[in-house]
Amino acid sequence: MSVMSSKPHALLVPSPGMGHLISLLEVATCLATHHNFHATVLVVSSNTSPALSQVIQSAKSRKLLGIIELPAPSGHDTNAAGSVFTHLPAIMRDVRPSLQSAISAMERKPSAMIVDLFGTAALTVAEEFRMLKYVTVASAWTLSLLLYAPILDKQIEGEYLDQKELLNIPGCKPVRPEDVVKPMMNRKDREYESFIRIGKEITSVSDGILINTWEDLEPTCLEAMREHPDWKQITKVPLYTIGPMVRLAGQSGGGGPRNELLDWLDKQPRESVLYISFGSGGVLSAEQITEMAWGLELSKQRFIWVVQPPSKGGAQGNDISEYLPEGFMARTHDKGLVVTTWAPQSEILTHAAVGGFLSHCGWNSALESILNGLPMIAWPLYAEQKMVATLLVEELKVAIRPKVLPTKALAGREEIEMLVRKITEQKDGDAMRARAKELKASGEKALCVGGSSFNMLSELSRLCKINTEQQCRTVGTDQILV
Repeated sequence: MSVMSSKPHALLVPSPGMGHLISLLEVATCLATHHNFHATVLVVSSNTSPALSQVIQSAKSRKLLGIIELPAPSGHDTNAAGSVFTHLPAIMRDVRPSLQSAISAMERKPSAMIVDLFGTAALTVAEEFRMLKYVTVASAWTLSLLLYAPILDKQIEGEYLDQKELLNIPGCKPVRPEDVVKPMMNRKDREYESFIRIGKEITSVSDGILINTWEDLEPTCLEAMREHPDWKQITKVPLYTIGPMVRLAGQSGGGGPRNELLDWLDKQPRESVLYISFGSGGVLSAEQITEMAWGLELSKQRFIWVVQPPSKGGAQGNDISEYLPEGFMARTHDKGLVVTTWAPQSEILTHAAVGGFLSHCGWNSALESILNGLPMIAWPLYAEQKMVATLLVEELKVAIRPKVLPTKALAGREEIEMLVRKITEQKDGDAMRARAKELKASGEKALCVGGSSFNMLSELSRLCKINTEQQCRTVGTDQILV
């Protein structure tokens, strides 16, 4: 005899990858903490990295969420290089038998399944178990490009990168050709085919899209996708703004350098330190690392720099002396720290001594920066990061960036010095910091009782409770309602 609960149960199934897991862990935590859900997160992984293991163990230790780990399907390596738009959907398609077994074994059957945009294939399992089906995405603007891409595919001839005009999305900010996401850079590639397919199916296989933003952060784009006549046949399901969902300080797990970094920050003046990190997958060339180091040294500003071995043109080992300028560490020892392992980003960005963030512009990192009231130096490298950088610089006014995209040309030491000084010393930094603090207050308000995101999640809870009651009425007499 199995158990049904009147309390809604959400099953969150992130595709493999640190960013995807962290995003859905935060959604699960919010549902469990503030909206009276049972929440279970199913983690698909193989060869789990130390950093990923830390995140999983931290989530388990809180005992707030159910955590189920499933091995990756046979023949798949979740850490393998390759296109995320072909590799990850294949994993999530092939994991379905294991997912079915895991759900069948649950005493409390889920009333809703939540996946990211690479996991839409798993929603067929949700259909079998009569669950509501939701897809999470990052920002509204990047969602608009994903949903409108099938239209652009018919309208535009040739490669997007070769277009002379902006790519128009009705009611939303146009996209510069050089800012398009990676799958759109080569229309002959399988990755592009997968991107277009996801853009077509995301609204037909789900009951709604959950966006990690809030109404006041991207109002124009959200209004367009909901109300503009050209969107009526595209946006077929409700759009729920549920953000900002980011890691809170103290929840990232980890050890090692954590105390050393935070102890060092305790000794620095308020808002004086620039934090530099390019995410778990962001790597610079040896030449760019050299220019970054010289730019930091010339700026004479305090910093914490998370450095990974260069992508090309230099050493591949863990000896930083092989790819940093000779004497750099000695000359800057009183101003900065260089970190070659894991760093507790959430705790660092929250610290009062930190005054800015040089970031790759992953959406999670961008939101963390905003929620700590920090101005940014935008340094996009891959995925949707160029669009995010444009949003941060041109729309939200909380960031500056190099004159040329870092993926196109080397940013020299003089330009880096100038960018760092703008953030830390000049009035530009103060204006961006003030704007970031405005958005911080707006984001916090959205998640408070009565705020826009709180209300959206409350509506989600209401629908899931209705679905739970319907499940209870249809399961038969071998089920117990509690």
